[in-house]
Amino acid sequence: MFEGLFQPTHLILVLAIALIVFGPGKLPDLGKALGESIRELKKALNEGTSPPKELSRPSVPEERAEQTPKQQA
Repeated sequence: MFEGLFQPTHLILVLAIALIVFGPGKLPDLGKALGESIRELKKALNEGTSPPKELSRPSVPEERAEQTPKQQA
């Protein structure tokens, strides 16, 4: 179904239509906005997979010297 969709001639045609519709002045702004959107999406996806930094606690060694001895019955 999508075998010939991304051929170079198709991409050139799409870019030419975008140039006609948006004009040469707007294309850099559109590219910048698209790049920033993709960057923010990747950042959000990476933050969702790693544990939050504020919730992770360093391990504290147990103080066994202060434990009370068991009473003998």
